[in-house]
Amino acid sequence: MSNNKGCFLKNLKLIFSILIFIIIACIIISPAKFISASMNGISAWTFNVLPSVLPFMILTRIIIDLGSFENALSIINSPFKKIYKTKSNSGYIFLMSILSGYPVGSKMIADLYENGTISQEEAFKMSSFCSNSGPMFIVGSVGVGMLFNPLAGYIILASHIFSALINGLLYRNLRTSNENYLKELKTERNKVEFSFSDIILSAVQSILSVGAIICLFFIIIECLNPVFSLFPQPISSFFEGLIEITKGCLDLSNYKNLLICLPLCSFIITFGGLSTIFQSITILKKVKMPIWLFTLEKLTQAIISTFITFILCLIIF
Repeated sequence: MSNNKGCFLKNLKLIFSILIFIIIACIIISPAKFISASMNGISAWTFNVLPSVLPFMILTRIIIDLGSFENALSIINSPFKKIYKTKSNSGYIFLMSILSGYPVGSKMIADLYENGTISQEEAFKMSSFCSNSGPMFIVGSVGVGMLFNPLAGYIILASHIFSALINGLLYRNLRTSNENYLKELKTERNKVEFSFSDIILSAVQSILSVGAIICLFFIIIECLNPVFSLFPQPISSFFEGLIEITKGCLDLSNYKNLLICLPLCSFIITFGGLSTIFQSITILKKVKMPIWLFTLEKLTQAIISTFITFILCLIIF
């Protein structure tokens, strides 16, 4: 069994290495095209992600390190503790993730784990419903800016929120076996001190990592464009969205059949695309979140969100 696993990992590494070499070769052959794609990624990060996400990362970390949010929003926190079998503060994290969008929810979970407030098991559970996009992107960018239909944006937002709440129920009984690490974590509790400079440094490192990943996946999309172009318009746009949500939603907005367009947009926004998943996994590194588990959590939430969106479209349109 272990030999089969080792062989599989070896083959996977080989395939991954080949793909990397192909991307490098494409960049060497057409440098101008990929520099443009890279600049588009940097532009998307600079004007869309950086100004909206960085302040939330700093301010939420200050609140966590000061320990001043335990009693905040107690009306929301108490039900979350009972329903999802997590610390009561998970209600607050869920609300902040919905208001601020990717990847603030993951950053808050990582911060809570780092300062000893939650266990690894609770971090895994909270990731199933606290990694969300926000109304600024869903309603503002997609609904109004791309689809020119605010109602469509609100339909996707409602589906997104309800799918997160339902998805958390699927993982409420999740268990981890990393007991030794949890014991080490408990010995480190109460050693975390408030340091504004450390908070700024942590937030800047996280947001720079996010920017690098966005830039990289814009380049990957450019490499895969010849493959995507072989498929019909909504399918090719959907594939792009599975890699980077902004470009996928933008291309899907050109497809006027809302009964098809909205559920597909809902799926890729909720799934987050590989770009957003890698952003979150990078931030959750200290939690030791397995990439397969986080991807599974996002996939189940995306399926639920798509189904809700489709039902709402049938009712409203």
